[in-house]
Amino acid sequence: MPLISRDYLIAIICVLFAMLTIQSGASIAKQLFEHIGPEGTTAYRIGFSAIILCLIFRPWRKLPTNWFPLIVYGLCLGGMNISFYYSIERIPLGVAVALEFLGPLAVAIFSSKRKIDFVWAVFAVLGVIVLLPDISSVNGLDPIGVMLALLAGGFWAGYILFGKKTGSVGSSGSIVAIGMSVAAIAIVPFGAISQGFALLDWSLIPLGIAIGILSSALPYSLEMVALRKMPSQGFSIFMSVEPAIGALAAFVILGELLTFWQWMAILMVITASIGSAATTKR
Repeated sequence: MPLISRDYLIAIICVLFAMLTIQSGASIAKQLFEHIGPEGTTAYRIGFSAIILCLIFRPWRKLPTNWFPLIVYGLCLGGMNISFYYSIERIPLGVAVALEFLGPLAVAIFSSKRKIDFVWAVFAVLGVIVLLPDISSVNGLDPIGVMLALLAGGFWAGYILFGKKTGSVGSSGSIVAIGMSVAAIAIVPFGAISQGFALLDWSLIPLGIAIGILSSALPYSLEMVALRKMPSQGFSIFMSVEPAIGALAAFVILGELLTFWQWMAILMVITASIGSAATTKR
């Protein structure tokens, strides 16, 4: 009898590949900041992602009747993307991902009444405290970048909470496509006004399409495959290592190096996330 089923192995591969693509996409996106800024890069990501997802899932075949949760879900999605890109303009990618992870972690912990979850909350808070000396030092983390990453985490929490409320609206693929379209309506005009004709540079558009595919369309599709083949608990545990993957992707693609204490902070957040996922009953 095999130690692991074929479906579970496929799910693991999908989750790992999704994390690799989304963090590689973020590293590529950071390279575009000097040309079109975080606003233009976000417009590329969300705009092309919305087009790709709508072509794949064709949400217009069955439009929802209750639009409120979908609109808030989409606005949280857009806010999460642009605040995260603003943050990685100022601080290392791996640190930003760890700080952003506090959003969904807070949703998991505070929606539980178990005492063990407060232990994981302490680990997460300690991770932020470990970063505080870096903020106060001369060559430390930019405090605005830290706040923007935490804001992205707040939007991520809203994305989760309102995403759950869209469960009866339609299929998961259609929900993501509509949510991304709402985000595009909110963010793309802002990026266009901010960066103007720079967004029409034909040398940058292929990178924009690549970011849309790597950062949103492909990983979201892979995650949906994984969720159908593995328990949500196992999915959450594997997803918890994403801050470390983000730091490694930034090192390989951007040459970003983290200090010992920054790695310790990331490890604490990962520990809190894995612990919360591993000890949950559902």
